[in-house]
Amino acid sequence: MPRKRVAMPAVCRTASGLRDECHIADISSTGCCIATRKLFVRVGARVTIRPQGIEGLTGLVRWVSGNLVGVEFDVPLYEPVVDHLSGLHTAGSTVCVSRA
Repeated sequence: MPRKRVAMPAVCRTASGLRDECHIADISSTGCCIATRKLFVRVGARVTIRPQGIEGLTGLVRWVSGNLVGVEFDVPLYEPVVDHLSGLHTAGSTVCVSRA
């Protein structure tokens, strides 16, 4: 699924209560990629991502690569919401991320 590159500050919290400031690097209606400095999560972990100014987004960690974490949202975002967020926090052009 195409993702829109963004630079959106957020806080990520694990189901066990660990939290870290992070930023959302790309986003689509079904998920996002976050970059975190010190939060360690595993594939299959449940997380809540709280971007500045909007409600928390819950999801499942699908992949981890260094400090990058791919999250699939529990409830997809409406495409107009994704467009609005990417317009406010744009960091470049649309990218397509595919992780096995």
